[in-house]
Amino acid sequence: MDAKTYKQELLEQLYEPYKKCNMCPLGALGRKSIVFGEGNPNTKLMLVGEGPGQREDALCRPFVGRSGQLLTKVLEAIGLSRDQVFITNVVKCRPPNNRKPLPNESETCTNLLLFKQIKIIRPAIICTLGASAAQAFLGNNIKITKIRGKIFKKNNLKIIPTYHPAYILRNNRELENFASDIKLAKKKSTLD
Repeated sequence: MDAKTYKQELLEQLYEPYKKCNMCPLGALGRKSIVFGEGNPNTKLMLVGEGPGQREDALCRPFVGRSGQLLTKVLEAIGLSRDQVFITNVVKCRPPNNRKPLPNESETCTNLLLFKQIKIIRPAIICTLGASAAQAFLGNNIKITKIRGKIFKKNNLKIIPTYHPAYILRNNRELENFASDIKLAKKKSTLD
């Protein structure tokens, strides 16, 4: 069995007990599905966002709405496809009205699933998409505008924070910086 197949089996085993998870309030707040993540489980580059939106919740896939379409275009522009990376979120259930996940929701999901996903996948680089995702790794006292595009080391992880694609949709002037950050993550992950 190759590493990719083995890691995919480990991820499926991880997900099985949580397919109807109600360990945090998000489980009872109207979600349709749990969006665990997708992509190559044997990748060296993992992209982590905040949480699923309405379209992601409906399709049970991360980053497939307008933000996801932008992310896919940027990945393709730097020579990557979605199936070369692994894409997931801090929380796996959609917060009501796409609100920011509450601290207890993020902490619960991060400990139950995200950190275990990382342990299985073992990426060289984690690129966080947006402030909420960066805060899950680096703490709450961060400003994404001040830390984006820099490399942080924490708990044996290398993290490169960048903007969330939804922010770029509203602030197109930052598209070049966003693409540059993703390109840096690619280079540092050795996928370049």
